[in-house]
Amino acid sequence: MSHERVIDSNIEPFVVPWSATERLYLQTSPEFAMKRLLAVGADAIYQLGKVMRHGELGRLHNPEFTMLEWYRVGDTHIEQMNFVEQFIVAFAREAELLANAQLQNSENKGTASNSDMNTGRHSALIAQLSAVPFERLTYDQAFERYTGSKVLARATSEIVALARRFGVSAPESLQADDRDGWLNLLLAERVEPHLGHNRPTFVFDYPASQAALACIRNEGQLAVAERFELYVKGIELCNGYHELTDAGELQTRIQREADASEKIIPLPTRLLAAMQHGLPPCAGVALGVDRLIMLCLGANSVREVIPFAFERA
Repeated sequence: MSHERVIDSNIEPFVVPWSATERLYLQTSPEFAMKRLLAVGADAIYQLGKVMRHGELGRLHNPEFTMLEWYRVGDTHIEQMNFVEQFIVAFAREAELLANAQLQNSENKGTASNSDMNTGRHSALIAQLSAVPFERLTYDQAFERYTGSKVLARATSEIVALARRFGVSAPESLQADDRDGWLNLLLAERVEPHLGHNRPTFVFDYPASQAALACIRNEGQLAVAERFELYVKGIELCNGYHELTDAGELQTRIQREADASEKIIPLPTRLLAAMQHGLPPCAGVALGVDRLIMLCLGANSVREVIPFAFERA
């Protein structure tokens, strides 16, 4: 539990009544606490544990799931892309060794089952996770490849026209001037499904308006967010940032987010105090463990790898 809630208006926390006047929040990520540790001298840290997000339920979502999150002082998102690649490859190779050992044990006992027969398929998926080097595409390159058009320099009206050209169905709540809403819709419908099928694919240099807690960099005449996401078989596996360290800039972004979403987003005063004390340059990554295990096993849903998913909890 935390006294401070996530500032991303797209993520809804579970609220815990604490007293007549106070409520707490179940963590949607350990990010705030970990950054407070970095501000007082931690260097390279990780946390493996449960996080909770309200309303997230589906093939790839469960309200309670396992997240591995880590930070390292001095790194940028580029170094962390390299680290993520090494981590995924090492994890996949360990998973393959385990699968082969289990198959060998079953054959020795003469107890091969249908699940053992799927080991070849699992091995193929694990080999795909180990296919190095991982592909790297900028956000614009990914859109250009799968929609035929770069989008970062496009007007919102042009992005809407692109979506309509592809026959993408938009919800009634999506306003014509909601640039990020249309970009996210196009990304989900026309780009993400194609990513990471031959080998894992990093997408990086997102729109500056989607920086959240990431640094922003000028790339020619465009401003981009120094963040990345890794995709395997069209599934987002992790999200990484070159972290924002400026407390004043964070306050500005929170206010902008609140104005755009028409929500009241309380200031994370504890995090801001830590950043004002001195959050060192660093990079962080949050990885969905259930999805990684799902991919290694060739499962179709996170429910197949979570012992007590929402419906059974």
